[in-house]
Amino acid sequence: MRRWVLTVLVALLVLVDVAPAFAQPDERIHLAQQQRRRTLFDILFGEEEAARQPPPAQQQQRQPRRTQPRQQAAPAPTPPPKPEIEKAEDATRLAVFGDSLANDLSKALERFYAEDPNLVVLNEAVSSSGFVREDFFDWGNAVDEQIAANSFDLAVVIIGINDRQELSVDGQTLEPLTDQWNAAYQARIAEFLSKLRAARKPVIWLGLPPMAKSQYSAAISQISNIQRLASFSGGAEFLDIYERFLGQDGKYSSYGPDLNGQNAQVRKDDGIHFTSAGADKLAFYLSQSISTFYRGGGGVSIAVADPLSGTDAAAMLRPPYQGLGQIRLLEVAGAVVPLSRTPPRAGELLSARNVQPPAPPFTLEQLVAAPIGRVDAFGVGIDPNAAAARNGAR
Repeated sequence: MRRWVLTVLVALLVLVDVAPAFAQPDERIHLAQQQRRRTLFDILFGEEEAARQPPPAQQQQRQPRRTQPRQQAAPAPTPPPKPEIEKAEDATRLAVFGDSLANDLSKALERFYAEDPNLVVLNEAVSSSGFVREDFFDWGNAVDEQIAANSFDLAVVIIGINDRQELSVDGQTLEPLTDQWNAAYQARIAEFLSKLRAARKPVIWLGLPPMAKSQYSAAISQISNIQRLASFSGGAEFLDIYERFLGQDGKYSSYGPDLNGQNAQVRKDDGIHFTSAGADKLAFYLSQSISTFYRGGGGVSIAVADPLSGTDAAAMLRPPYQGLGQIRLLEVAGAVVPLSRTPPRAGELLSARNVQPPAPPFTLEQLVAAPIGRVDAFGVGIDPNAAAARNGAR
């Protein structure tokens, strides 16, 4: 019985394999497309899996399923721009004079005081200008025009990156940073400041920052020191920013902390100018000095007072009487004035008409009559025994 069943199974397998061989060529192709090779597993357990699969021709005719396009998320709404605050008609007019550094600073000051209606920033910067090439741009004439038009209340100056070049005075050419050049350069700045001082315009002069190239930075530092001396003698407040833009190693660095304390690029790739973050940082430091003259109301509330005004010492080169936001009191004739009260006018200190000299504690006769050895004898006292002998003899 078992042999008979095995024989039947073998016969069925042979018939299945050889049946396509007896078919016509077209039928063979059709059978090959519609019928796959049957295995013993299909014979014993059925062809349910194969029956569920459609023939290749039907698979090609099946239409691809249409997929719905994925909906993209809507972009986040951009925050509305801050409304521009209209400046008051009597707002304090802050003019920024200088070269391209002043251009960076004025934009930062506009951002810093954007929400203050009582202060307006005026950008008066001229790129490539300086105090050396008056043939290119004459700052003396420019400030005369601004003063005549009364176009500003408070002046901020930062200039000098283009001044390391020859200077011509009375037809004579002076080499940069020589003694003669330094004197002529300081004289031009002093003349510029004297015009602002005569017009009673407060001035804040900013020193120059370090530069990327060491040789150029050394020259700019020397120019900044000349500007410092001229500012002191000209009654301007000098703001030194050199150390504010140094790295941790005390050298030039393009990066540093911004206003939020985060490390940011504060200098541009040219190693000279400020980035927006660096200019904002500079504007913050400058605002501390601006608060000396501007307190949030219209106009300049603190006038520039010179304690030596009207005296012969007013025209002399002297140490600063104001700087870094504080009034530096003078020591006149050795008199020390306490910081708790306002110093008297210089004319009163010099004339001293109503001051009477204090009476001496001893008269000259008392000093001579003092006995020898007493502290007030000063080596010229008398001997008490000798004095008594003379009195007895009489």
